[in-house]
Amino acid sequence: MIIKSAELETVCGITSTLPVNDLPEVAFTGKSNVGKSSLINSVMNRKSLARTSAQPGKTQTINFYNINNEIYLVDLPGYGYAKTSKAEREAWGEMIENYLTGSEMLSAVFLLIDIRHDPTEQDMQMFDWLNYLEIETVVLCTKADKLSNTEVDKSLRNIRKKLKADEDTIIIPFSSVTKEGRETVWDLLDQIKEWEEE
Repeated sequence: MIIKSAELETVCGITSTLPVNDLPEVAFTGKSNVGKSSLINSVMNRKSLARTSAQPGKTQTINFYNINNEIYLVDLPGYGYAKTSKAEREAWGEMIENYLTGSEMLSAVFLLIDIRHDPTEQDMQMFDWLNYLEIETVVLCTKADKLSNTEVDKSLRNIRKKLKADEDTIIIPFSSVTKEGRETVWDLLDQIKEWEEE
């Protein structure tokens, strides 16, 4: 996929009504400090469309980015940020659940996991839940530039094992710094677009 245009089109807070779109949607989800905003900026080939912050938990809304007027990239609030109140975390959880179970155009979810660590309990719960909902799930292992090639391979095997992911599950190392994995994500977005056109 060649990114010709990328625009933040819709922002939904806790009380917002989700938009009814007529283009396929691909959602990005992950733990608060997993590097989601940096990854989304890298995928969209933009420096600062998705807001990055030193403080995790910055994304508190569901953000819909229109890519090339062909597909929506949907940025979901990060989970697992301890400094938010329990009520806030529950509200965000409900918002994410409403989107994942309610969007008629959701084609796939990219689940972001830090390649340097074992998947967290919440990562595993999210992966299991997406499988339960029968949503196509791709695992993006962020911060791959922090490890050697040998360590990356070992970590990818470990993450697959911990998630109990089958051989068909796509697991990709990704780096917002070196752009490793970006072209693979672009290819997957093209494939998803084609599924919906069939």
